[in-house]
Amino acid sequence: MKILFLTLIDINSINERGLYQDLLREFSKNKHSLYIVSPTERRKKKKTYLIKDAFSTILKVKTLNIQKANLIEKGIGTFAIEHQYLSAIKKNFKDICFDLVLYSTPPITFTKVIQYIKNRDNTYSYLLLKDIFPQNAVDLGMLNKGNLLYKFFRKKEKKLYEVSDAIGCMSQANVKYIKDHNPNLDTTKIEENPNTIDPVGFNLNKKQRISIRKKYNLPTNNRIFVYGGNLGKPQGLDFLLQTIEKNKHPNVFFLIVGNGTEYNRMNKWFIQNKPNNAKLLNSLPKGEYDLLLSSCDVGLIFLNKYFSIPNFPSRLLSYLEMKMPVIAATDKNTDIGDIIENANCGLKVISGNHKLMQQAIDLFANKESLEDLNNNSYKLLQEKYKVEISYSLIINKINNNQVYV
Repeated sequence: MKILFLTLIDINSINERGLYQDLLREFSKNKHSLYIVSPTERRKKKKTYLIKDAFSTILKVKTLNIQKANLIEKGIGTFAIEHQYLSAIKKNFKDICFDLVLYSTPPITFTKVIQYIKNRDNTYSYLLLKDIFPQNAVDLGMLNKGNLLYKFFRKKEKKLYEVSDAIGCMSQANVKYIKDHNPNLDTTKIEENPNTIDPVGFNLNKKQRISIRKKYNLPTNNRIFVYGGNLGKPQGLDFLLQTIEKNKHPNVFFLIVGNGTEYNRMNKWFIQNKPNNAKLLNSLPKGEYDLLLSSCDVGLIFLNKYFSIPNFPSRLLSYLEMKMPVIAATDKNTDIGDIIENANCGLKVISGNHKLMQQAIDLFANKESLEDLNNNSYKLLQEKYKVEISYSLIINKINNNQVYV
């Protein structure tokens, strides 16, 4: 197959590590031809260009700043990107007939691009649903269901679902949500297609773990509870800071690694409060972050308690890859906590419940050995979140709809 992948992620090679890069490599391993459309933001001061190698062709489209940009430029950039991508595809991929167009949310503004490719090439379209917008913005108080902007985005969302031949949701809770809130959709096109990765082994011995901890001035004898990833409003990070402040266990140390719109506020909190049981680090390159993560003991997931949509943070996979148990402090609608509890590799807590959070921390801090939980974490990854699973689901969906590859 010839596959067109549309993304807002800055991809320069499929050999990079990441949700989408791992999936694209799986397609490449199975002899499919890859064409990727990815942004080169204004701040990089580059015109639209192509990257070609033996495995893929990447079309880097000049866009406005979309990631880590102010709200005005981010909004205009998100609106403009549909036209920018469509123009670039027409110019650079005009002689290529695609069999599959694959894309994810965010954004929800690729509908015209997808429709153009479908009409031109009779292409099968598959949406990887990673974000339910605009409802997530409503939950965070950024939009109101009564205003015109919400109605505009909701109309865009519905069109995206309609133009998609298949919709892969991150979990069964997501499948249910999409079906319940979009009753006019053909339910046969909706399936669970979880976040997946191509795992790399990180089996460090005790000496190596201590060496890494010393590099970052972390305690060598404490149980380190780590939060890694985006630091933004969707994570409801006040509860994380309160957890650090209220923790009573002497053997627990919290490590936060990441960046986002809330980083500066969190950094200010650390400067003012000077906690002796926690450390905040800015984002690290993927390789360095993975090594640091592998020296920690327990993974932390935080989600804003006001979410009505069932988010499923991809950072879970990094923790499972490192064979760590997980505490998921979330809203009541996501099923990520149920999944880790059913796999006996973690505990769920409703965000804001300090008593249950402390009990979960104490449980993992007091256990003499985490080996059983570690093994269960890796077992869950192997059974449910390896990239071959996502690839097979897409291929099977295409074959079942009599699109020949």
